[in-house]
Amino acid sequence: MTRCYHNSLPFRRSFHNNILKILAQALFAGIVLVMAACEEDPSKIGRKILPGSDFVNIESTDTITVRSYTMFSDSIESDNPSTSYLGQLYDPYFGTITAEFVSQLRLGSEWNFDNYVIDSIKLYLEFKTVTGNVNKPQYLSFSRIAKQIYTDAVYYSNEDVPLTGFKIENILLPKLKADTINDIEIDIPLVFGDTITRDTSMLFHHTTKPDFRSYFKGLLFEITSPEDPVFVSLSVDPPGTYETYMNYFIIFLHDDAGSPKEYYLILDAFSRNAAFNIFKHDYSTAQPDKKIRHINDGYADTLSYAQIMNGLHTRLMIPGIKDIKDNPEMRNISVNRARIILPVHYDGSLYKPSTLPGQLYLRYLTTTGKKFIVPDWSISSSFYDGSPDTVNNVYNINIATWMQNYLENNSDTLTTNFELFLVPSSANNVILKANNSHTPVKFEFTYTTF
Repeated sequence: MTRCYHNSLPFRRSFHNNILKILAQALFAGIVLVMAACEEDPSKIGRKILPGSDFVNIESTDTITVRSYTMFSDSIESDNPSTSYLGQLYDPYFGTITAEFVSQLRLGSEWNFDNYVIDSIKLYLEFKTVTGNVNKPQYLSFSRIAKQIYTDAVYYSNEDVPLTGFKIENILLPKLKADTINDIEIDIPLVFGDTITRDTSMLFHHTTKPDFRSYFKGLLFEITSPEDPVFVSLSVDPPGTYETYMNYFIIFLHDDAGSPKEYYLILDAFSRNAAFNIFKHDYSTAQPDKKIRHINDGYADTLSYAQIMNGLHTRLMIPGIKDIKDNPEMRNISVNRARIILPVHYDGSLYKPSTLPGQLYLRYLTTTGKKFIVPDWSISSSFYDGSPDTVNNVYNINIATWMQNYLENNSDTLTTNFELFLVPSSANNVILKANNSHTPVKFEFTYTTF
């Protein structure tokens, strides 16, 4: 009889082998963990034998407070402009801008006619831009000025211009076309030619003795609108090398023999005429519910403003920058980023992303009251930025160069006050959020400490 039973020996051997394998794996894992715990971070190797000055830290902050104020000065330098302006602009927030300009005339040649008769006079103008109601009548006027002007003198946008009393007024302009260049021809009354040629001995130019510019000192130009206004621009800058002048008078005349002659009086001559722009701002004409109520009064409103034609501008005050400079721990730092972020305000109709000016400019103020464009602009206008970001609805302005200069300036001639402004050629005004608005102005600052 054979007895059947389970043999326990193979089971015991298998169990023993498995235990040994598990113990070996656990021992290996433990050794690896110990080695890992003992291995020093490669980035820290040798730190104990190096001086602390060999290491840097990068820090950043965006909590520095920026205060904004709406400011206005009617006395802005406006001499020798590349572009001159005529007419009026209206904005329900900003009110009315009136633009005029003053310019000398340059003779096309010295007068050499003994006997003559003036037949007609034409004025040719090239309007670079035209905005406003071109379907309403518009009138050009110009007046003879009483005081000689000079290319090397300083003139301001609120300049008081003395006049002689001679004026050609209410010349109906031809129908203008909006948003395009307009080359126009205007008939001028003969009395203008009479006043030019009243003393023909003065119809010459000279560098050392009184000449035509002292005899006929120049003209003040303006456009008036009995109904809805227009606003135009033209260039009185000297033309380029391969260009010709576009803004001039021609006096058509004939001599005793009946031969036709022409005599030119040029605004945009190759030899620059002295000229300057005049801007008049009337904020009282704004709509009552949109009128700007805090100008030059130090009130930190939730909105601030920047206006074309040397109008309103925004003053930014960042006192925290001085605190950084005065902190002894910040003496040896390198500025990586210094950026002002300016949120824009839309009203859903007049002010929207498509109307934002293409460039906002930033100037800084010195302790003597002088104003200069931040150096970042001249070093790299693309790095400076100042253009609208219509995705995030902000303007970004980078001032890292100015910030580094300020921190290293030991003469304390710089202040932490800035001004945002638009150059006269900008197409539109802009409204910015400020101070206690939901999205105020920010100043981002990133730096490296050594």
